[in-house]
Amino acid sequence: MKAPLITVDNLCMDFDSTRVLKNISFEIAEGEILGIIGRSGAGKTVLMHLIRGVEQPPTSGRIIYHVAACNGCDHMDVGSAAGKPCPHCSGTLLALDVDLWSEKDETLKRRVMRRTAIMFQRTFALYGDDRVIENVLHALDDIDYPNDNAINRAADLIDQVRLSHRMMHIARDLSGGEKQRVVLARQLAKEPFLLFADEPTGTLDPGTAKIVHSMLIDAARTNNMGMVVTSHFSQVIEDVAHRAILLVDGAIAKIGTPKEVITEFMKGYDDTEKFEDTELGEKVVVARDLFKRYISVDRGVVKAVNGVTFEVFAKEIFGIIGKSGAGKTTLSGIIAGLVEPTSGEMNIRIGEEWVDMTKPGIEQRGRATAYIGLLHQEYDLFPHRTILDNLTDAIGLEFPKELAMRKALVTLRMAGFSDEKSREILERMPGQLSEGERHRVALAQVLIREPRIVILDEPTGTMDPITKIDVKHSIMHSREEMEETFIVVSHDMEFVRDVCDRLALMRGGKIVQIGKTAEVLAFLTEEERKLMSQPSA
Repeated sequence: MKAPLITVDNLCMDFDSTRVLKNISFEIAEGEILGIIGRSGAGKTVLMHLIRGVEQPPTSGRIIYHVAACNGCDHMDVGSAAGKPCPHCSGTLLALDVDLWSEKDETLKRRVMRRTAIMFQRTFALYGDDRVIENVLHALDDIDYPNDNAINRAADLIDQVRLSHRMMHIARDLSGGEKQRVVLARQLAKEPFLLFADEPTGTLDPGTAKIVHSMLIDAARTNNMGMVVTSHFSQVIEDVAHRAILLVDGAIAKIGTPKEVITEFMKGYDDTEKFEDTELGEKVVVARDLFKRYISVDRGVVKAVNGVTFEVFAKEIFGIIGKSGAGKTTLSGIIAGLVEPTSGEMNIRIGEEWVDMTKPGIEQRGRATAYIGLLHQEYDLFPHRTILDNLTDAIGLEFPKELAMRKALVTLRMAGFSDEKSREILERMPGQLSEGERHRVALAQVLIREPRIVILDEPTGTMDPITKIDVKHSIMHSREEMEETFIVVSHDMEFVRDVCDRLALMRGGKIVQIGKTAEVLAFLTEEERKLMSQPSA
């Protein structure tokens, strides 16, 4: 093994009176890709933030960076570079241990943090109205890269993440996988010796995720860069990591090869609960010849939805599937009343009457939207409100405290939390929860409003396999107990196979096949199967 870059020594972290990290100790070698896997709420993101040096300090323990610091400027490198000349001045790199959370090392901490970079799981952090190359140039400008060579350096970085064919595209017009690759190029501009990737592909379809995983591996090798990757998808750890850690309830349960750790992680992964066949009701959604066109600076007229016709029945779980860019999310926005179709019919049944969603006003679209719940893959919670507040008065449900708590607990259980965990998180802030837990709170935030139709846009993108079972069961129970109707937009073929009664397969804005779930899945091309097969856990 190479020389250690980081030593994590007996690290503990408390939020209020709850210990979320328990006596964590391990080392990360120079150039090593370390995977951290665990269920939602296991402590992965908290641990990553502490190693990065952001947010609040640990309750106890230390994080030591073994580096080489220039005695003539602010440059730092990995510890094995000690004794070498500085590449930026005439100084020499000297071996140094930096205690990241020690107050006396605050200046040194900032120097270390400048040599690390981060890729978040949902926030692409791009200049949406700027071109790809402009986004990378902004990153170079942030580190005062010499202007006379900035264009060539930006082009090299874009080529490294294999996006030269998108160099002049506007960032907001890129797919999710392409955006994540621009983020990677921007982070590589910092020339980091360590990259943190926090669920970097959690919301991407599996085929696109594979591409991003390949980019990460190539970037680590090309730039002699280490990496810390958190995930609850075993495939991510298998694809990327040299070594892995399993976190369970804030403690290290296993350290070893990715295969060894994943085997331990998957113990107890079982899905044996059975549900009765549901008798569907009358039609509640009817779409006829829906079109949605928009103008793109780069692509001209885009037919995001191109002559779509379908129906959904009461208590049905109806899935919309397709590759990235097929038009799934635009169609779900039209159903929810958030996107105005260019032409066609979109009707929702409310009680005994039909509402025309193409017509604005309180007696038309406004009447129906109150009964439609949408959980978008880019959901957001109020960061400075407790979970209880997020579920009640923060969305306009002004209950007495006792009733609010009771309603919130019932809804959190529907979203996949245990009774104990539901009570535990009510007074926490969203930032004190894992990404998977926040996703389930967002689902509860939709369900607490008692919608008649629930639209779930990529509902399992940031969930571990066991939590996916919880959410699957919550959907099935919601249908049985509350007679909910669900429209599920997903690339997770395993999930839609298990929950959906029927599927609509989209290609290029059109529905090309619609019918029973098994029939539509059999209609997929080999390419679609590869792109839309959720990594096996």
